[in-house]
Amino acid sequence: MMQENRMKRVNRSAIFCLTIILAILVSPTAAVFASNGSAQTGSVIASAVVVPAQVSRMGFIISAPVSEVTVREGDRVEAGQALIVLNTPELEYAVTAADAAYRSAEAYAELQRYKRVKDIRNGRIFWDVVHPEVRQRADAQAQQAFSALEIVQANLAENTLYAPYDGTVVSVNVIPGEFVSQGQAVLALATLDDMVIETTDLSERDVTKVRVGASADVFIEALNENFSGRVISVSPKADIVGGDVVFKVTVALDEQPQGLLWGMTAEVTIGE
Repeated sequence: MMQENRMKRVNRSAIFCLTIILAILVSPTAAVFASNGSAQTGSVIASAVVVPAQVSRMGFIISAPVSEVTVREGDRVEAGQALIVLNTPELEYAVTAADAAYRSAEAYAELQRYKRVKDIRNGRIFWDVVHPEVRQRADAQAQQAFSALEIVQANLAENTLYAPYDGTVVSVNVIPGEFVSQGQAVLALATLDDMVIETTDLSERDVTKVRVGASADVFIEALNENFSGRVISVSPKADIVGGDVVFKVTVALDEQPQGLLWGMTAEVTIGE
């Protein structure tokens, strides 16, 4: 009888423990915990830096002294605006000479179109138009002169540096009178009103989880605030940083906050 009572108590204890376990498994707290755990597993976290969407370090394809610098650091410029002009009198003379040659050739070709040539046949005088071959030759010479003018005009255009897009001048590296070599960086232009976020340590293991268009949460440390954004590009080529293989992922913010500056650090959380 005593043994039978002991068995009943053991069975009741076992049933009580099973009830508690089942309650824990189906409880909302456990469900939330499981949900948070899977969300964390599906995201990628990386350090990042704020950079302009476009940065251009500009130079000339010819060598010459600087004639004029029309902008200063911090100036806002528009696409097509002249920034720096070189002193190239030989190119200016070439354009003047080519323009004169073209005008002369075009005037000669025009004359051949209306010119009449005196011809006496059977004792009578006739005024005939110029032979077609003469007119064609004159027209070809005028076209050649025009092509030569276009070439020297294009060469002269190379003495002026123009803004390729709307932006802000972030550096000017020359002054008037200074000689500029071909390919030398003389000015830097950037879109400081259009910043993006670039990761700096996203590993090759995590980059496979990132897709263009994926949502991202960006924490800007200097502003102590989170901002939403989306992945707009994933670099197809790896970089080696401190011996580690990393890939650059670029995130565009949904709205650019005030006070966001080039070089600020950030932490990016990218969802799958």
